[in-house]
Amino acid sequence: MTTGAILALAVPATVALVGIFATYANSLRLARRRDRLERLNQQLSDLYGPLVSLSSASQAAWVVFRRRWRPYVRSYWGDPELNDEERVAWRTWMGAVFMPLNRRMRDVVVERADLLEESSIPACLLDLCAHVAAYEAVLAQWDQGNYSENTADINFPMAAVSGYAEASFARLKAEQQKLLAS
Repeated sequence: MTTGAILALAVPATVALVGIFATYANSLRLARRRDRLERLNQQLSDLYGPLVSLSSASQAAWVVFRRRWRPYVRSYWGDPELNDEERVAWRTWMGAVFMPLNRRMRDVVVERADLLEESSIPACLLDLCAHVAAYEAVLAQWDQGNYSENTADINFPMAAVSGYAEASFARLKAEQQKLLAS
């Protein structure tokens, strides 16, 4: 076989191998992009989107509640002492509005922790879960007619949860938009 014949066979074979490798590399890049976009979509729809929505609803409900009840004091349970109507209002709003929202946030965190960006659960989400657990005991006492306790020992981490959820949602949404545009 002559050098010309070898080159005549080698050049197309090399071009074919380069084409196969380029196709493989492009397919791998597209598959990774598709997988990342799929995960982003799931994170936004199943974890961060619900957390933003629920924490925003909780904040809005709190503003409405405080506008109506004891807007003149910094802490609801601060001075001056609450009257019976204010205590009943607290228990009503906690049982009918705040705890259902808090439970839903806790459930989203517990059931979808696999979608977190971090390798461990952020402290604000652990505090949220602890707050809900602590308030369950208070509500159980109320169900038994015992109103000696009115708050949980762990405050609701509203600012931390909202800040975390909103920042994470915005970051992931921006990445999603970037992937969709490319």
